[in-house]
Amino acid sequence: MAIDKAQYRVTEPGAIGPEAVARAFENQVAYCRDSGAPITALVCEALYQLLDTERGGAVMRRVRRWAGPALADALPLRIAGGLHALHLGGEEPALAPIYEGLGPTHAAELIADAIERHEPYLMPWLDGPPQTNEAGRSANFAAAFLWLVDRGLPADLDLLEIGSSAGINLMMRRYRYELGGVAVGPKTSRMKLMPEWRGEAPPARSFDIVGARGCDVAPVDLTDPAQALRLKAYIWPEFTERFARMDAAVEAANTYPPEIERMNAADFLEDRLGEPQPEGTTRVLMHSVVWQYIPADERERIVALMEAAGKSAGETTPLAWVSLEANRDTHRHELTVRYWPGGDSWHQLATAHPHGAWIEWAG
Repeated sequence: MAIDKAQYRVTEPGAIGPEAVARAFENQVAYCRDSGAPITALVCEALYQLLDTERGGAVMRRVRRWAGPALADALPLRIAGGLHALHLGGEEPALAPIYEGLGPTHAAELIADAIERHEPYLMPWLDGPPQTNEAGRSANFAAAFLWLVDRGLPADLDLLEIGSSAGINLMMRRYRYELGGVAVGPKTSRMKLMPEWRGEAPPARSFDIVGARGCDVAPVDLTDPAQALRLKAYIWPEFTERFARMDAAVEAANTYPPEIERMNAADFLEDRLGEPQPEGTTRVLMHSVVWQYIPADERERIVALMEAAGKSAGETTPLAWVSLEANRDTHRHELTVRYWPGGDSWHQLATAHPHGAWIEWAG
């Protein structure tokens, strides 16, 4: 059941059952190939091949009988993360040919053997969604902030991030950005983000982050080596620069950790929006690659909270919403912004690589 020409097909995110499980894996293969990640594509294709076999023990039986929506649950990346962790931790040397990019033709057999040998370790990786915190996405946020300031919003920003994971983007004030010839951030920062820039440059403005708080239902503590390893396991092995960025983020967190609360997104947002907003600041809700993991009723609540708060926003106390999320119809990540006063519509600023490699600016 190899996938020679996997194609991403628009699928109802809430679909369940064996066909939905198979489609989730095929879509993930297509997505990885399209994103320049052949190793991760090979892992997901090997797992797809195991769906029609009896291999993989209890782990693969649970995958085949997945009760929830496989696509929305990011099922392929849950098990792929566990396998990558085995490799990173040196627990399964037999997987080395895969992760070294040698493209073994018997990858499905290697992975089946590994799953069966490490069943107790891998089973918990299916219990929750992947943690996909990535510093490279901060470049999108920085570009959006420049655009907001150019629109006349105050340049002092109070950030509220939902789905913060380890809070890597909450530390973005410490990063340096080179965005189509526009530079912003401390010159001495170890974290330098220079995505390939496509299109016109963003506005040559500046901003300052005066507050940055976030939430997550299962926050990751980068100061704990075991938790840091788990986060690294969700990095696709092809993108070696992401590991360097993760190391820089771990160093930053050990110096001064980000502020993250263990809360669901709607409760966190309601509490933060209820706080007084200082004059001359822009309060910003931001999130990246997390919207799909938030339950539908909670997403509706977030929209209602923002629209209600937007009605009270003023020229010197505006509210903005910056989103970097996947468009399930176009199979692309889009940077979109909405702000109040005047927040009746969304503005699409860019299309972007999911891990920060490039930004195609539309402005």
